[in-house]
Amino acid sequence: MADFNATGQRVLVTAGASGIGLAIARTLAGAGARVHVCDVDEGALAACRDAIPGVGTTVADVSDDAAVDRLFDDVQAGLGGLDVLVNNAGIAGPTAAIEDISPADWRRCIDIDLTGMFLCARRAVPMLKKEGAGAIVNMSSVAGRLGYAFRTPYAAAKWGVIGLTESLARELGPSGISVNAVLPGIVAGPRIEKVIGARADQVGVSYAEMEKEYLAKASLRRMVSADDVAAMVLFLASPAGRNVSGQSLSVCANVETL
Repeated sequence: MADFNATGQRVLVTAGASGIGLAIARTLAGAGARVHVCDVDEGALAACRDAIPGVGTTVADVSDDAAVDRLFDDVQAGLGGLDVLVNNAGIAGPTAAIEDISPADWRRCIDIDLTGMFLCARRAVPMLKKEGAGAIVNMSSVAGRLGYAFRTPYAAAKWGVIGLTESLARELGPSGISVNAVLPGIVAGPRIEKVIGARADQVGVSYAEMEKEYLAKASLRRMVSADDVAAMVLFLASPAGRNVSGQSLSVCANVETL
């Protein structure tokens, strides 16, 4: 019988104090894991500590080498090791034509959405190898398998996450470490509301019209929830998912195009 629990797992969730990250942290803690989260928002971290008793927290920007080093020092001190890394931190980046995107905005998106995963993985892998097993779950997006006009920094980063995932799956498999990517689609919440609103403003239509256009691109004609995404992460982190590696798993109501 499949074992969908995380009892005793020591887990780090980046950007785990709100949105999808909080749902993942809450789900894994509820399944028996010991969880540490980082975030850039101190207020959100305080709320996270109230929501998840016993959770460890660190203020950290994953694009900052020194901040990531401090984060992993905290993880080692608080958890005594690591079994699962959930690379969740990311930003939406600019919504604009390529000629209107500043180099600074491009770099910031790539730095957080892709380089941040590298910085966390390079610190997590020695800890996972020490345990002789483990799992890395990288948060990509349906934008990691589809072109996304006017969101080029975000899409480029999320395609990069797929390459990172498949490469690490081959590299780390002999050490007993699985590596997978989860590709959320249109996830209900404030973040997608901002994205839809920005796109609506750009093309000069109402929010309701743009939302309808977004939903028409998903076969099931609906958004998914953060809890739907968290359930997939739990599967990959649990014994039930131990033989799944190198995969890009969409939780998206089958988004057909962007």
